[in-house]
Amino acid sequence: MTVNGRVRRGVQPGPSPGQQVARRLGRLPRMDLSERQRKYLRGLAHPLEPVILVGNAGLTEGVVKETARALHDHELVKVKIRGSDRAARDAAFEALASQTGSALVHRIGHVGVFYLRNAKLAKIVIPDA
Repeated sequence: MTVNGRVRRGVQPGPSPGQQVARRLGRLPRMDLSERQRKYLRGLAHPLEPVILVGNAGLTEGVVKETARALHDHELVKVKIRGSDRAARDAAFEALASQTGSALVHRIGHVGVFYLRNAKLAKIVIPDA
């Protein structure tokens, strides 16, 4: 951290205003997962069935709200996007992750796995990076 042009070691900067708002709302900002954490979450997601199915209408406001609700309830969900080509699916997965504030853990074909830790009551404990 730099203060008045001097570097102060061992001082961590405080949370950004966006992080403060996210914490007040009970959500954390979109997280970056390490490969070890992704591997752990992939293992937990393996037996899960897709909870959200996205049809021909694509990514709508209702789909985003329902995904946010499912992430709040379960923390780890699978989403299946039917139709469209690979580039459109990739864009839809990225848009869904950014709009819900979740992390895209894994993607195979038409199915993506999303993770969003509940700040108030975390059900899944992931290993440290």
